[in-house]
Amino acid sequence: MANGSMKPVATLLLLLNFCMYVVLLGIGGWAMNRAIDHGFVIGPGLQLPAHFSPIFFPMGNAATGFFVTFALIAGVVGAASCISGFIHLRVWSHESSPAAATVATIAWTLTLLAMGFACKEIELQYRNARLVAMEAFSIILSVTQLLYIAALHGPSV
Repeated sequence: MANGSMKPVATLLLLLNFCMYVVLLGIGGWAMNRAIDHGFVIGPGLQLPAHFSPIFFPMGNAATGFFVTFALIAGVVGAASCISGFIHLRVWSHESSPAAATVATIAWTLTLLAMGFACKEIELQYRNARLVAMEAFSIILSVTQLLYIAALHGPSV
């Protein structure tokens, strides 16, 4: 793998994925902060509402809490996989390839899970522009992360 033809493609996809995972984490962090600040406030002597959900988000719909939670997990693992990928790109050897491919595959599967909740959120409608952007990033990331995995396994001569 010393002078692999897929290295420039993998580098470009890795940089793109890293930037998109950071944006996903930024928007997800905003949504989580807003949910914590503006969620249910239960004082002394008050009872929980009848349909209380521990994953309640004051914006979006019923799928928003699940989507944001799994998008944050996918974003953290995806950013970590990019760090592993940068180390692999620096060395670009057979020894570093399995670690980078494994972490990238785990990040991809978590991104697919978040994308599934994004599709459910789209189906249920009613969400704000930031959530729409977050949905778009998770859907695009599911494709670009797969392309990055394919570039890691592509021809190396």
